[in-house]
Amino acid sequence: MYCLAIETSCDDTCVAIIKDGFIILSNVISSQTDIHRRFGGVVPEVASRRHLEYLIPALEQACQQANITLKEIDLVAVTRGPGLTGSLLMGLCMGKTLAILYQKPFIAINHLEGHLFASRLDHPEIKPPFISLIVSGGHTELTLVKDWGEYIHLGRTRDDAAGEVYDKVAQYLKIGYPGGPIIDNRVKNANPTRFYFRGGLEDQENYDFSFSGLKTAVIRTYDQLSDSSKQDDNIINDLLASFQRSVIRTLWKKTILAIKKTGIRTVSLGGGVAANSSLRSHFLQKGAQHNLKVYLPSPALCTDNAAMIGSSGTFHYFTGKISPLDIEPDPQLRLGGT
Repeated sequence: MYCLAIETSCDDTCVAIIKDGFIILSNVISSQTDIHRRFGGVVPEVASRRHLEYLIPALEQACQQANITLKEIDLVAVTRGPGLTGSLLMGLCMGKTLAILYQKPFIAINHLEGHLFASRLDHPEIKPPFISLIVSGGHTELTLVKDWGEYIHLGRTRDDAAGEVYDKVAQYLKIGYPGGPIIDNRVKNANPTRFYFRGGLEDQENYDFSFSGLKTAVIRTYDQLSDSSKQDDNIINDLLASFQRSVIRTLWKKTILAIKKTGIRTVSLGGGVAANSSLRSHFLQKGAQHNLKVYLPSPALCTDNAAMIGSSGTFHYFTGKISPLDIEPDPQLRLGGT
């Protein structure tokens, strides 16, 4: 079973070919980071136009790497949402066109579910039920995975997503874009206790997140620094480390709360922020202390990619799910209910 998968939910143009739902034959990612860096964030109109430019070369490259022709494809899977409307539309149009042209089944996939299947690609042994934490630039979601395809929403951010706050803090401090990997690299030898920030809702007995107030607190602290301190890399790195410590602490507290209340002792992380080295280290260390199974996709499968969409699409195909060709993008698509 060869699945051609397309992922264009944001600013990465991704095409992959997956065999039997688990074997990655190709996983092409055309990044737009250099284009959006000058703006300090993703510009939706620019992103959608670049997808239009990048999709066909990415498709050709994916087929070449997999040593397969489009006629040999058995299934086309494409991200439907959530994401940017224009970007989603580009991928859906390409996927529908290929499905019609080659008379192949077409399946529209939830981007968030794709992140769940990223763990399955790297860890075929993972079995539901488990708690899923998806942390990215657009999403911070806590979900109970009862079974593959059966999800219960637990909590999500009420304002900014964790990855979004990384970008906004980095932009305000003028240290570059994207903020996540830059901050992760700068804080490796920094002091995370020099400043103290509380994460929004971190001590409340619910599963929701809030990072907007944390962002404001970090910016306010930076503004209160003297001009000489703002030029001191050690002080700025300590500020960033203290900020990151608060984010990770909050993510862990909500996750361990879900574990205690559900009794489920398996955790899976996903999303671009899950590639953060400090976050990965913290969850593995805490997981070992609490005798939990913690599954982390490889960093390449944490960020947006089409391989995870192909894995999810293959699963749904074998459960009998086929999407109509008139299906439209849904930028607010949810996973596991409201």
